[in-house]
Amino acid sequence: MPLPDFLIAGVPKAGTTALHAALVRHPQLYLSKVKEPKFFLSDGPPPTSGGPGDVQTYQEHVWRRADYEALFTPAPPGAVRGEATPFYLYDLAAHDRIHALIPAARLVVLLRDPVDRAHSNWTHLWNAGLEPEADFLTACRAEQQRRAAGWADFWHYVSLGLYGRQVQHLYQVFPREQVLLMRYRELKDAPVAALDRVCDFLGVRAGVLSEIPRENVNRHVVEDNGVNRLLRGLLRAGGQFGHRFPVPLRLAARGPILTALHRKTGARPVTTPQERAALLPLFADDIALLQDVTGERYDDWLSVDRHANAA
Repeated sequence: MPLPDFLIAGVPKAGTTALHAALVRHPQLYLSKVKEPKFFLSDGPPPTSGGPGDVQTYQEHVWRRADYEALFTPAPPGAVRGEATPFYLYDLAAHDRIHALIPAARLVVLLRDPVDRAHSNWTHLWNAGLEPEADFLTACRAEQQRRAAGWADFWHYVSLGLYGRQVQHLYQVFPREQVLLMRYRELKDAPVAALDRVCDFLGVRAGVLSEIPRENVNRHVVEDNGVNRLLRGLLRAGGQFGHRFPVPLRLAARGPILTALHRKTGARPVTTPQERAALLPLFADDIALLQDVTGERYDDWLSVDRHANAA
């Protein structure tokens, strides 16, 4: 049965959705219609409890091998098959599961300034009405309590950005030549060159893809006011209990509430120097480890002034 030849394995909020959307257009590649199957995140059924909205997400996991293989059955003969689940890098046990089933797989990993990545992660969940904390730093400080309560990986704002230990473990499982590390800013600043680099790594023709679609981008932060607090409360309640209802009914109920929550738009959010200064000490040692493990420099991520680096 068919299995993927490559995985976009990390990290959340670093352009994986946009890269997936771009690679779908390459005639020599076939990517699963399900963008994040999450197959290698468990050895069996996913958990049945968690934070707001987690159970509904767990219901979307493709965890049976036959179902996972079926995702790649439609691939044309000779196509290079792949999928994108950006949590594979973070889940160290997933490294071993991937190697056990597809040891020759090539892994594409996108890394982003960890503070900016965490902020984008928080903004994503805040805009979805699921994040209860209106303050980014307060939400980050709640991480250990949330982890202890079994909230899913996407709530691990800080830990998801500790790339050094994650890449170090990945290199212990896979040969380095099977791993392509890229920066999020490569997709933003030089998209054609970045796509050619990925295509070369995957062994397909370069010069075919000319753009990266803008996908899954946070364009504004929803205001914290009385009306929106009510709407977010409804969305969180739906996140806790919606898994008990059919998907069409859930979507029908959720859609109008989200529309109301997003009725106003504003400036695209950025991290402030104060937020960076508060969080950078949590990442400093891991960034040093990442540099030691990869032989590349990431110390620009240690700047308090976000505008001094390109993430």
